[in-house]
Amino acid sequence: MARARTSRSASSKTRSPWRRRAGLAVKLALGAIVLAFVALLTAVYIARSQLPSFDSMKSSPNGQMIRVHAADGSVLVSLGPSYGEWLSYDRIPVVMREATVAVEDRRFDSHVGVDPVGILRSLYVNYERGRRVQGASTITQQLARNIFLNNQKKFGRKFREGILALALERKFSKEQILELYLNKVYYGGGAYGIDAASRKFFGHGADHLSLPEAAVIAGLVKAPSNYSPTADAQAAVGRAGIVIQQMVRNGFISVDQAREANDVGVKLAPAPRQNSVRYFTDWALPQLDLLIDETEKPLEVWTTLDPAMQRDADAAVRANVPKGAQGALVSIDRDGSVRAMVGGTDYVSSIYNRATQAQRQPGSSFKLFVYLAALEAGKTPEDREVDEPVTIDGWSPRNDSRRFSGSVTLRTAFAYSLNTIAAKLGQAVGFQTVADMARRFGISTPVNTHPSMVLGTSDVRLIDMTRAFASVGNKGVAITPFGITRVTADGEEIYRHEVDRSQVLVAPNVAAEMTDLLQTAVNTGTGRAAQIGRPVAGKTGTTTSSKDGWFLGFSSGLTTGVWMGRDDARPIAGLHGGTAPARAFREFMVKAVAKRPIEQFETAVTLPEAQLEPDAESYYGAPDNSTFVDEDGYGVEAPAVPDQAPVYGPERPVVQPLPPQGDEPQQPRPAPQRPDERLDQEWLDRVTGQPRRDAVRTPPPARNTQPTRPQVPAQPTGERPYQ
Repeated sequence: MARARTSRSASSKTRSPWRRRAGLAVKLALGAIVLAFVALLTAVYIARSQLPSFDSMKSSPNGQMIRVHAADGSVLVSLGPSYGEWLSYDRIPVVMREATVAVEDRRFDSHVGVDPVGILRSLYVNYERGRRVQGASTITQQLARNIFLNNQKKFGRKFREGILALALERKFSKEQILELYLNKVYYGGGAYGIDAASRKFFGHGADHLSLPEAAVIAGLVKAPSNYSPTADAQAAVGRAGIVIQQMVRNGFISVDQAREANDVGVKLAPAPRQNSVRYFTDWALPQLDLLIDETEKPLEVWTTLDPAMQRDADAAVRANVPKGAQGALVSIDRDGSVRAMVGGTDYVSSIYNRATQAQRQPGSSFKLFVYLAALEAGKTPEDREVDEPVTIDGWSPRNDSRRFSGSVTLRTAFAYSLNTIAAKLGQAVGFQTVADMARRFGISTPVNTHPSMVLGTSDVRLIDMTRAFASVGNKGVAITPFGITRVTADGEEIYRHEVDRSQVLVAPNVAAEMTDLLQTAVNTGTGRAAQIGRPVAGKTGTTTSSKDGWFLGFSSGLTTGVWMGRDDARPIAGLHGGTAPARAFREFMVKAVAKRPIEQFETAVTLPEAQLEPDAESYYGAPDNSTFVDEDGYGVEAPAVPDQAPVYGPERPVVQPLPPQGDEPQQPRPAPQRPDERLDQEWLDRVTGQPRRDAVRTPPPARNTQPTRPQVPAQPTGERPYQ
């Protein structure tokens, strides 16, 4: 008996150190847990005390949103993060709340911000699959990450996320947390919050979402770029099906409701046009840096762009640009507002804006400044110059016809783009004077003063040339193109454009005489393809070897410039200012001014002389590839003309009538000309419906009698009329 007690006592002494160690370990562990819990509580309550208020968290967008409106108020494009209307908890549709909870955090109502059950489930699923396929972040954790942290997958970030989630649950109710989450989470496409997402993808606010629409939006959170309806509509709908299944599994909806939702489906809003409109917004929006100082508040920017005109401009350029070439168009209203801008045939393939950035030679359209300088120096459209060989500092320009017409009026020389006359005028007024006139009218690129500059050998921008023509059409008062009319931030107007009409560039009579010349160029000269059934004034331009084609003109207060060519400046067969660019101008302007009142110019249309060129080459000549020769011919093969053949003018001039009421203006077609009719003034007045010349304009004293006009024969067989 004594031996047994001794044995138990010895055994007890042997095991006691291990028990003591185990007990100590348990105590230490419990102590560590208690300390950790205390530390956790301390951290949570410290974080809670530092959290902003609910109202502050509502008004803390990440980045500046800019929404750009067209002239009619429609939204052209939204840039930066997009935030819709803030929806309070009771305004958020129940199906939206349930869809979000079902797919993102089905234990949202029961956990404390971090879900241990969800963490264990995620670890198990990921272990079974051998890779990370399921996360364990709760809605509260996602909210903490979106507002305060980043998406780095590091333990430190996850720990801070958990602390913040617990703090959020201590400070705010479940309803407030879900309201914050649904109004701030990123849904793709730049949309933050369910209202921005609903407006972007479905075209209406989120306060009346249907079940299928709510399922689509709820399914975007997992991978916004992968499931975005604008990127992959099929993937978005497939993901929405999974959301609906989760809603059934969690008891939010019945099987019948799910089946009905799948049958109804969703109707996605069409994506906003992102093609040629972006040329305009890329040009206009950088100007905000000079107009306003606001860099944080969301901005609403109202612009001058007319969506209908923009569509018509895009269509006109695409329909007429030669194959393999590019085209650009700018249309400016009488106050300087840019109504349409096309910088290329396709913005997606090339964001280079040829309307505002490209610098190309303007050809004969640059003669605008030559004749403006001459008119300002005292010349008139009726003054005469001799079209003859001329050499200036070793440079000898020639006409596209390779012939000379003798004594002609300036009106005739301008209408048929006689290069020798332009050279003489430039020499007479001074090439520096011509360059100064170009700069006065807004040409911002360097202008050389070589004699050949009168034919447009200095590179210019389309928007600058269009501005210059617009200023002539504005009776010599400067027009400055602008694209932004006003800007608001949080409903408060912080900028409004004011039009400056105080800068006079040339005297009104000079602008009127220039308009006189520009009218003639369209009615009877190289720009006839630009006729639109109402008074129009303009000028063509073609550069050496048909590398660039231009047409610029104005009518009814709207000025439009068109350029076409290749980016690599290679020649384009058949490209002339009077062909594709003039046709694009006509197709655009016919629609653009259709609802505007017809405006007569201050100067009546005065036709040029009949004897304009020695033969038909001025209309039908092949392109001339010589240096510094502007070709405003039409690129159609000329009929053979014997050297001793009589000298005749071109085909009969055309003056367009006013369009019939209620119908779209039609391109006038001249009636066949009889060989026995003579091209005298009486005949011109009769066939064009114009009043007698002496009833419209008093001829200068030196021209009291009209020269004898030669008889005009029928058009030779084989000639094709210009098209």
